[in-house]
Amino acid sequence: MLIDTHAHIDMQNYSEQFEEILNNAKNNSVEKIIIPGVEPLGFNRIIEIIEKYDNIYGALGVHPSEAKTFNDDVSDRMLLLGTNKKIVAVGEIGLDYYWDKSFVELQKEIFIRQIEIAKELRKPVIIHDRDAHSDTFEILKLTKAKDTGVVMHCFSGSAEFAMQCVQEGFYIALGGVVTFKNAKKMKEVAKIVPIEKLLLETDSPYLTPEPFRGKENQPAYVKYAAEEIARLREIDLDELAQRTSENATRVFKLNRIDNG
Repeated sequence: MLIDTHAHIDMQNYSEQFEEILNNAKNNSVEKIIIPGVEPLGFNRIIEIIEKYDNIYGALGVHPSEAKTFNDDVSDRMLLLGTNKKIVAVGEIGLDYYWDKSFVELQKEIFIRQIEIAKELRKPVIIHDRDAHSDTFEILKLTKAKDTGVVMHCFSGSAEFAMQCVQEGFYIALGGVVTFKNAKKMKEVAKIVPIEKLLLETDSPYLTPEPFRGKENQPAYVKYAAEEIARLREIDLDELAQRTSENATRVFKLNRIDNG
């Protein structure tokens, strides 16, 4: 069994082929999918999907690029909707200095506020960190986010930074980038991170793995990341699938939901 811990299948471009996407996932042993939130306008769609499908879970969050859309009403809504047992995390939240650094301080403020929401809900945070490793790590430590659980989504740092995160108790999520031929840094991360802290994801529709690079990503393709990581670690694919699924089940408390 594989678990895609990060797939934006709530996006409009999937709507006409939604059932086909889910069937493809099932046919490739992807049995559970987590949809992260990125903006308040998308929250209702996530709730709609997770209430309809037993094997799909959600998270609610305001992406750093959307920080200007966050306000007290959004905070109240996250706290209310976050009580849904199938909302398993707050995210994706964090810092992004790649696209626009003109509102960095606002990004930090909204990041911290959403960590506090996660603490109140007692749910882990899914972290977006692009070109902001130092500030992201500092805020996570300062807020003691590890107390509620931290998943470093689409990890893009060095092997050394990955180990810093692991030492803090954070989980490292890897996806299609690890299959790219020139992704030497990610391949090193895939080899060095303790397996008990490793998660799989696609970040669909983005970052499609080889051999489909350049096309739209989907949860079924998480198996290609899994295959490459298993190859790099020189372990059996079934073992990697089992261990990463156990990790996802643990950090997102999926058993509690499934058995409840």
